[in-house]
Formats: sequence, structure tokens, C-alpha cells
Amino acid sequence: ITLHLPRTAETENLVNAALLAKMKPTARLVNCARGGIIAEADLAEALKNGVIAGAALDVYAKEPLEADSPLRSVGERLILTPHLGASTEEAQVNVAVDVAEQIRDVLLGLPARSAVNIPGLTPEVMEKLKPHLQLAETLGLLLSQLSRGSVQELEVRLQGEFAEHPSQPLVVAALKGLLSSALGDKINYVNAALEAKGRGIHVLEIKDDASRDFAGGSLQLSCRNSQGSHTVTGAVFADGELRVTSIDEFPLNVPPSRHMLFTRHRDMPGIIGHLGSLLGEHNVNIASMQVGRRIVRGDAVMVLSLDDPIPPSLLTSIYAINGIQEAHPVTL
Repeated sequence: ITLHLPRTAETENLVNAALLAKMKPTARLVNCARGGIIAEADLAEALKNGVIAGAALDVYAKEPLEADSPLRSVGERLILTPHLGASTEEAQVNVAVDVAEQIRDVLLGLPARSAVNIPGLTPEVMEKLKPHLQLAETLGLLLSQLSRGSVQELEVRLQGEFAEHPSQPLVVAALKGLLSSALGDKINYVNAALEAKGRGIHVLEIKDDASRDFAGGSLQLSCRNSQGSHTVTGAVFADGELRVTSIDEFPLNVPPSRHMLFTRHRDMPGIIGHLGSLLGEHNVNIASMQVGRRIVRGDAVMVLSLDDPIPPSLLTSIYAINGIQEAHPVTL
């Protein structure tokens, strides 16, 4: 008789003295399913008394099998082995392939599917979440470069369809992006939450099912430190394209690019032209530009996608432009 069933409240100690007594004295019982399905003391007694002829087990109620277990004193009618049911040639090949694929994914910057301290996700869920994880990490990296000083608090707001996804992987991805500027390759999906905790970053997670600003929902990250606070919001469009949709509540619609410049300035004539001329003089090519504002002649944000990084020495000249309040070169 072989057992093939999970251990649940209904199957625990399913094979007990009463059931063993119904078996033929020539019966042999094999359990390679789950420990706890057999009442071990009852089995030991049945074997010693010849109620059944023999048994073989590689799973136990407590593993490894305890030294004082009654099973250890049964003798030759019982075969006990370590829990090795998955150690077939086929299983070892499958495990090796899976490990290689996960190492590849981690080296490509994707989350480890089977890390013990991040939530496990099925391949189907992981495939669906890929662009959302990429957005969370990108927004975290953007936020780290907009803020000055060590972040004390990170708020992750999942809006619309984002609130329907498993939240912890998105929070971990946001933390990975947030800490990448400081830690580089040392930060990953496995240690991001631990590093954030060690640095005293308080993480808040908020789900807002009712928010439907975009068809696929949106993700908003807000950080606070001694220098103030910043908020960035993004969305994943139907074609999987990532968009930054607002910065500090100023509306935008910008695809992330490798080199960018974010400014906050007074909405007044001449600033865009002056900044464009300044970058041109330093051979920095502008790929695209967008301005977001809430009121005419109030504050505004400007986002430039650039073909070239901003030289550090150029920041002083950018701040010298009349009306410029903040300027943040960003590398994604």
C-alpha cells in the first residue's frame, strides 16, 4: 500500500491502529508523501506484533526523525531513509536548470523566484508583474536622485490595478531602486528590505483600489528626509511602456530614459530657451522635453531626456538661470 496525499487536518494520522488492523498480515506500507499521515506509534506497534508484514518511510511527523521515536526500535520489518523522495536523476537535472535560470535572472536585475526572504511568485504572476516591478525600481531610482540626503520614510501607494497585484514584490523593487544610487550592485531584491531597515527607512504601504487615473492603475512613491519630500508617480501603458506621470503632483507623461534632467522653476518666459541654449553650448543634446504646471505663471517642472549626461560643472550655470529653483541630473 502506497500513500499519495498531502498532510491536512483531514489526513493527519489517517493511518492509525484501527486502519492498520484492517490490513492483511502480508501487507507492506510505503509512505513517501508527507510525514504525519501515519500515526507513527501505532505503526511501530503493528509491525512489532505482526499486524502487517513491513513498512518503508522517508517522511516523518518531525524531521529529522527523533532519536527516541518508536520507529527506531522496530527492527528489520521497517526501512527508514532520509527525506530524499525528490532525489531522482530527472529531479536533479530540473533543479540544476532552475538554479541556472534564476542566477541568469538575478544577473539581469530580475527578482529571484525562490529566495527564502522574498515572496515566491509563480512564473505566470512573475511574467505579468515584470513591467510593474521595472516601474517600481525605476521610480525608486528616480526618487533617490530627486531627494537630497538620507531617506527617512518611503510611502508606496498602489493605485487601481496595481492594488490587485501582490504588493510586497513591488515594495521590494521600489526599495532596490531607492538604494541603488548609494549601494550600486550591492543592493538586490533579496537584501533590499533588510538594507532599508538597517538604514532606518520607515516604509508605508497604501492600497487605493478606487484610483483609476490610468486604465492599468498607477504606482506612487513618496519619500521624506530632513531636506523635505518628493513624490513621483508612474504607470504601465497597454503596450508595456513605462511612463512617469507626475512629479511632486505636477502632471507629466514622460517615458524614462538613460539620461534626464529634472528642474523646478517659475513658469515664466525665457527659461526653456535659456536652458536649451546652455545645454547646447556644452554639447548636451536634448532628445525630448516636457513641462508640467498646475497654474499659469506659478511653479512648474521641466523634464529633459538627454543623449548625454550633464557635466557636474554645468549645474552651477543651470542654477544661475533666473527662475530655476531646483535642478536634478538623473541617470536611470
